[in-house]
Amino acid sequence: MNKRARDRRRVRGAAARSGGEAVQYPLATVIYYGPDNRKATKVAVGILRRLDEEPEVLRRWVGDSVVGDARIQGEIADFIKEHRVRSVIVNEGVSGCPHEEEKDYPLGESCPFCPFWKDRPRNLGKGFLLRRFPEEASAGPFPEPQS
Repeated sequence: MNKRARDRRRVRGAAARSGGEAVQYPLATVIYYGPDNRKATKVAVGILRRLDEEPEVLRRWVGDSVVGDARIQGEIADFIKEHRVRSVIVNEGVSGCPHEEEKDYPLGESCPFCPFWKDRPRNLGKGFLLRRFPEEASAGPFPEPQS
């Protein structure tokens, strides 16, 4: 199973364990990636119409620090609004390296560009955070990844 499939499975599990809160659809997933567990250089946002389906739309942003980049955060908010999202699940932390298996390096191997993640489990964040959107947008749906 590749990294993207593992991330989708984790998000589905987080939605199922949302503390009794009903997840409303469409649902956006926000997952951060970076060269280590402290710096997010990529963010992927997927839009799901149902929990048991693949994302209908997936968009990625990259930069030196995607969390601190106001333009990227604004584009993410616009993307979520454009798809009329009702709930947002955000990974609270950096989930893994920003490079993609099969695209940037062979499937099943460690990323040669991010030695920090070699032999480390992905998703070192504190868990997932469920937010209503747009009601809780002022609370900032994209928290700073925690180390």
